[in-house]
Amino acid sequence: MERREFMASLVAGGCAGMCVDLTLFPLDTIKTRLQSQQGFYKAGGFRGIYAGVPSAAVGSFPNAAAFFVTYEGTKSLLAGSISTHMAPVTHMLAASLGEIVACLIRVPTEVVKQRTQASPSLHTHHVLLTTLREEGVQGLYRGFGSTVLREIPFSLVQFPLWEYLKTVWWRRQGERLDSWQAAVCGAVAGAVAAFVTTPLDVAKTRIMLAKAGTATASGNIPLVLYEVWKSKGCLLVASPG
Repeated sequence: MERREFMASLVAGGCAGMCVDLTLFPLDTIKTRLQSQQGFYKAGGFRGIYAGVPSAAVGSFPNAAAFFVTYEGTKSLLAGSISTHMAPVTHMLAASLGEIVACLIRVPTEVVKQRTQASPSLHTHHVLLTTLREEGVQGLYRGFGSTVLREIPFSLVQFPLWEYLKTVWWRRQGERLDSWQAAVCGAVAGAVAAFVTTPLDVAKTRIMLAKAGTATASGNIPLVLYEVWKSKGCLLVASPG
């Protein structure tokens, strides 16, 4: 990857990620509270829907930049060694590697953000200091495994599907897609990926929010999903009880 392409991926990816995270933050807060073990209303309901936004603001740019630089760099590296009909494999490998690198930044900010979202009476810096005092730096990486196990399948579905939809649309209209058309393809691909990986996202949230020392905090994903199934009966939706 040339320096110009590297900088373009870094800046464009970072700005895009930050805009998406901040614009959709209220929905993310509602999702976190729906998925929390204590229930939607006890976790804050519709109050303080911007709780935790400083963590998202600080982490979203480097997180997204790290992903897109790795994603585009891996695609460029593999472009000459893999045939065209194997392009989906290239996209899958690039997306998976990109998610692993990005999670090194994403998980600490996600832990602080989600704990603040589920306790809107607390401030971001208080949650951060409490986590460091009670669990150390490793507390900021609780849920790293579950996050990777959620993000990789998400990317394996989203990015190959996104590239495929763009290719199909481009062939049918016979010219390069406009930005809004690429965005539509991305929205469809993201919605499908989110539906497929929601159970893993529920597990990730509960592991990050669990009290230190509990069985849930240990990161046993099958156990967490089983507990959700027993209490809610469905892994795709967490009720607001």
